[in-house]
Amino acid sequence: MKIATFNVNGINGRLVRLLEWLEEARPDVACLQETKTQDANFPHAALKDAGYGAIWSGQKSYNGVAILARGREPMEVRRGLPGDPDDLHARYLEAMVDGVLVASLYLPNGNPQPGPKFDYKLAWFARLHAHARHLLEQRVPAVLAGDYNVVPTDQDIYNPASWLDDALLQPESRAAYRDLLAQGWIDAIRDRHPEDFTIYTFWDYLRNRWPRNAGLRIDHLLLSPDLRARLVDAGVDRDVRGREKASDHAPAWVVLR
Repeated sequence: MKIATFNVNGINGRLVRLLEWLEEARPDVACLQETKTQDANFPHAALKDAGYGAIWSGQKSYNGVAILARGREPMEVRRGLPGDPDDLHARYLEAMVDGVLVASLYLPNGNPQPGPKFDYKLAWFARLHAHARHLLEQRVPAVLAGDYNVVPTDQDIYNPASWLDDALLQPESRAAYRDLLAQGWIDAIRDRHPEDFTIYTFWDYLRNRWPRNAGLRIDHLLLSPDLRARLVDAGVDRDVRGREKASDHAPAWVVLR
């Protein structure tokens, strides 16, 4: 079972690139972030023609998450992260696919920091901790996939020097990510490639960062502990980032028995 996560940075504007990747990579499940479209404009017909059922949660111009399943319909479990009924951002979606609970999440960026946006990021992280702990208590095989907007360590970025003030590298952001792992969740890519510190998932459009491979690893697939024995491989489809009118992210993926 191949499960992928891909921040598409606008699904309608980059639909050709998404469909191209789906045909090439053929993930069984694809978690999308930053779809940036209202629900009525989500391209479900084009995805269905490509062989994928879909559920989605969107809003105009910002955020937006979706879960695609090849040859079947994902069974929606949860829409929205619990813990704050006033938070209407489209950032979290859960579905069951072939006995695995899969979440697509788009964690707040948090910039500029300090300030209310960074406070919101940390509060959202705290809600994620509580829900992730609840999922572990249910003992259901689970994958939390998405754009976490966190660079876990200095080994996950080409050079931290120019990012020191960014919310993605703040000690509080990194501590919140470590706290998730401390619950027992497994960072699939780092678990599979413990010594490879050139695996990135994001390259900013500015300052020629893609040609220089000046990247960051901020898209993660966290596995519940019971899935460790089923982990076959994990990686990043790096070449997708280099294509014309590409997202600034590349898809990351995991293969499970």
